[in-house]
Amino acid sequence: MITHYHSQTDLPFQNLSELGGDELVQVLERLNRRKADNPSFRRVFGKRYMDLRRKTEAKLRDLFIARGGKPERQSPHYFVLGECAWFSGLYPDPATVTLDWRSLPRDQACFTYPDSFVSMRLGAEFGLPAEPAQPYHEKAFFLDELFDVVAEHGLPDGATDDDYEGYHKRKFEKYIEVQVWSDRPVAAFLGA
Repeated sequence: MITHYHSQTDLPFQNLSELGGDELVQVLERLNRRKADNPSFRRVFGKRYMDLRRKTEAKLRDLFIARGGKPERQSPHYFVLGECAWFSGLYPDPATVTLDWRSLPRDQACFTYPDSFVSMRLGAEFGLPAEPAQPYHEKAFFLDELFDVVAEHGLPDGATDDDYEGYHKRKFEKYIEVQVWSDRPVAAFLGA
């Protein structure tokens, strides 16, 4: 099973990378106002977030294509492997969408160990701490490689934090992130 987390106040699979110009600015302002008004919304969308997000997605997409992936989207739909209490804790009102990862087409889904921001190792360019390189970083794995990767490296500890403040500036290996590069597996939830 893979899980997509979102706030109950938002539709699932809302991808900031699909927005541009004024619309993106307005959505980011709304998200940051919401966080300021209710600190139980813990997601961080700093000034350079979208630059890092787009650069990360481009690198990940290129790695996936180089391995034989055939993405239909420029940016993926994001999931975590299994469940992750830490990710659920980003929202005061978490909602989920789950899929059986074994049902996904091989050339339309991949995973990073851990989160793609950490795995693609671009954070230092944006003022985030550089974690030591690991053998699983800067790789897009196919889902049928999951058992081998977990057997070699174990599962990240996805427990909740006592304090989420500054989570994006600390060591961050909380979950395995799964990227779905097609709308087809989530079509029933788009615009729901």
